[in-house]
Amino acid sequence: MIQKLTNAQIAWRAAQDIEDGAYVNLGIGFPEMVARFQPEGRQAIFHTENGILGFGEAPPPGQEDWDLINAGKKAVTIRPGTAFFHHADSFAMVRGGHLDVAILGAYQVAQTGDLANWSTGPKGVPAVGGAMDLVHGAKRVAVITDHVTKDGKPKLVDRCTLPLTGVGCVTRVYTSLAVIDIEDGRFVLREKLAGLSLDELQELTGAPLHLDGAPADLTVPEV
Repeated sequence: MIQKLTNAQIAWRAAQDIEDGAYVNLGIGFPEMVARFQPEGRQAIFHTENGILGFGEAPPPGQEDWDLINAGKKAVTIRPGTAFFHHADSFAMVRGGHLDVAILGAYQVAQTGDLANWSTGPKGVPAVGGAMDLVHGAKRVAVITDHVTKDGKPKLVDRCTLPLTGVGCVTRVYTSLAVIDIEDGRFVLREKLAGLSLDELQELTGAPLHLDGAPADLTVPEV
């Protein structure tokens, strides 16, 4: 049985593609882990919808200042140059196209780049947050996710069956098994775990995987 990447390892891989000085918004929950793994020599400028730009790492346990939190109600620290502003100004930054990258979680991603990440359907508890603004305002939208659901169904699909967050917005997906780009309405495989065959990966993916040359090995450290 293939040993999937942990959430931390998926977050590490996504962090490697963030450019120095990029303005970045991380979705609530799992995507927040990306901030831990900035490559040496690079410093992203993290934005949160509740009105902070350029905040630092989480404080040590017991040293939290609960007046300093991100949109997920997690404690953060401030850095030289950290800015505070009104919630409305924060969304103006998003809607004005001032963010370079948004990294979000997902329930489903379609091969066309459609994203469903705010509702699991009529019986689910909806949680829109800022995702609908982010997927249309950020210059690049990436998703980090397990490759399949808890019951083994594909999260990468031909067409989303859950309520959409955005249409044609996702350009890259980092999963527990692979790194996949979305180009011209297709999933293009860039990296996969070395011990996983293309056929095995395809069985776990709900739409065809296309190749643009041989995929690289998806190699990450223990984190």
